[in-house]
Amino acid sequence: QVQLAESGGGSVQPGESLKLSCSASGRSFSGYFMGWYRQFPGKEREFVARISWTGNPYYADSVQGRFTISRDDTKNAVYLQMSRLKVEDMAVYFCYGDGVQGVSYWGHGTQVTVSS
Repeated sequence: QVQLAESGGGSVQPGESLKLSCSASGRSFSGYFMGWYRQFPGKEREFVARISWTGNPYYADSVQGRFTISRDDTKNAVYLQMSRLKVEDMAVYFCYGDGVQGVSYWGHGTQVTVSS
């Protein structure tokens, strides 16, 4: 059974940083994209960042320059370093990993709260 588990969410003040981690089990994601989406209350999930198996990162415009995605295939993990957090970054963050034939595997999400 493939499982992805996010950790590192929490409550911070605007301008602070937070690092999310996502650990996968049940299959290796080496050779596939991994990444992060987020969901605001009452909205669809939106793309945040993804990283290729060669380490190339892609970011949403809203987080470019503030967030950094990385991965460690030896740990089957993907990370999201979030800096200069804004109130509008407050959301539930989900990690995912792509598989064959267009299948994607998702974690259950971790809450990030940004408030003063």
